[in-house]
Amino acid sequence: MTGPALTPDPATVHLALLGVVHEGGESVVLLGPGEGFWPAFTASQEYAESAPDPLDRWSKRVIGALAHAWGGVPVFPSDGPPYPPFIAWALASDRAWVSPVGLLCHDTQGLWCSFRGAVRLPGRLPRESGDNPCARCDTAPCRTACPAGALTPEGYDTARCHA
Repeated sequence: MTGPALTPDPATVHLALLGVVHEGGESVVLLGPGEGFWPAFTASQEYAESAPDPLDRWSKRVIGALAHAWGGVPVFPSDGPPYPPFIAWALASDRAWVSPVGLLCHDTQGLWCSFRGAVRLPGRLPRESGDNPCARCDTAPCRTACPAGALTPEGYDTARCHA
């Protein structure tokens, strides 16, 4: 999935374009970890500092710079309350679906899908839809992958996980 042409490309800062959602006359560009994300983050000043929330601070700096370059407004999962509807946006992007164990499953990131932020842009950017990986998965290994059995169709059983 290539998505709309945005310069600079989010891949240059180790982020992936995970979907585009239209809201009225605007587009919300969803961003998450891309190739080389973790080494880039752990080499950052935010990681080296002893201040709280280094990953959120890194995300705000990097996505904030992309938003500025693209002429948009950055949005982050930690903004709020009220909190931005990242899960609803993911589902509306046609690139993420609810898996059999209740977690989001993305067309390219699978169950490892996470959103570091988004950029709200004027206009309606082109959207690409993906194929639901769960629709072509006959065995649903996610149902039995957790040795504690904490991943269930009803959701994530934190008590069982911590037991």
